[in-house]
Amino acid sequence: MTNRDKYVAAFQSTLMVEEAKLSDLKYQDVATWDSVGHMALIAALEAAFGIELHIDDIIDFSSYTAGQDILAKYNIRMED
Repeated sequence: MTNRDKYVAAFQSTLMVEEAKLSDLKYQDVATWDSVGHMALIAALEAAFGIELHIDDIIDFSSYTAGQDILAKYNIRMED
């Protein structure tokens, strides 16, 4: 499983969003991405990648795209 596959799977399993809608997805665009959903997503990403996100990164994780930039700070790159 690639990093992108893990990333997409975390969004799909916690927020119940189709992959086709992820590229433009932002915090609170869907009902499942509320504060509780946000923490579930963060927990899923931390488990998938074996990392612990810094609190500032958790707060700044405001979209699908922003999340990729944040994970890059932890040397997690999304390969195609």
